[in-house]
Amino acid sequence: MIKPVVICYKNKTSIKIKKFIERNIKCYPLKLSNLIIVVGGDGFMLQSLKKFYYHKKPFYGINSGNYGFLMNKFSKKNLLKNLKKNYKVLVNPLEMNVVNKNNDIKNAIAINEVSILRQSRQTSSLMVKNGKKILIKKLISDGVLVSTPAGSTGYNFSVNGPILSLNSKKLSIVPISAFRPRKWKGKIISDKSKISIINLDPKKRPISAVADNIEFRNAKKITVKLSNKIKFNILYDKNRSLQKKIKLEQIRRETF
Repeated sequence: MIKPVVICYKNKTSIKIKKFIERNIKCYPLKLSNLIIVVGGDGFMLQSLKKFYYHKKPFYGINSGNYGFLMNKFSKKNLLKNLKKNYKVLVNPLEMNVVNKNNDIKNAIAINEVSILRQSRQTSSLMVKNGKKILIKKLISDGVLVSTPAGSTGYNFSVNGPILSLNSKKLSIVPISAFRPRKWKGKIISDKSKISIINLDPKKRPISAVADNIEFRNAKKITVKLSNKIKFNILYDKNRSLQKKIKLEQIRRETF
C-alpha cells in the first residue's frame, strides 16, 4: 500500500500539483509514510534527497521545473499507476572532505558532481591525485570537476566530460577551462578511487569546493570518494528510467 508524503518547491506550479495529489491520494505525515514525493526541479530534488535520505525511504520526483533530469513527468491520468509500477535506481553520492586555509574541516555529499572552482580573477593551480598516483602534477585552469554517472550529463558534459553509463562503476575527472597543459582532457577512473585535489598556491590563487550546491571557500585540500554507506532510492516511470535518459543524452544532437 502506498503511503506518500508530498513535499514541494514554493512556486505556483509545484503547489498546484501538490494539492492535486493530496486531493486524489491519501497522504501521510513523513514519519508514517513509505514514499516521499518531491515536486519541483532537479535542484529541489537534490536538496530533498540530502535532507531526507536518513529516513531510508524511496523518492519519486515530479517535474515542475525545466529539464527535470532526476524527475518524472506529471500525469493526472496515470499518477497512481506510475506510483505503483516504477523502476528503482540506487544512487551512491560522492563524499567531499575539505580542509580550508584555517585548517577547519568541512564535509558534504554530492549526487551529481564535486566542482573545484577559482574564486578570484586568478586561475587555480592544482595537483590531482588518485590515491598515491599523481594524475596531473600542476593544472592551471578555472578548476576541475569530479562527476558521478548520474551527474555526467550535466555540468560534466558541458565542460566536455564523458557521459557515463549508470552501471559503469566509473567516475569522471575533467578540467574546467584548462590553460596549462591545454591537452590534458581528464581521466575516467574506478568508483573505488580516492581522489585528492591540492591547491598549490592558496594565498594567491584561492579556490572554492562545491558539492552540487553546497560551497566551501578558501580550500587547501579536497578529498573525494564514492560513499558506500549512503544510497538514494529514486523511482522512475518505467518508460523514463534514469538509465534511458542517460542513453538518450549520449545519442542526442542539439540544434541551434
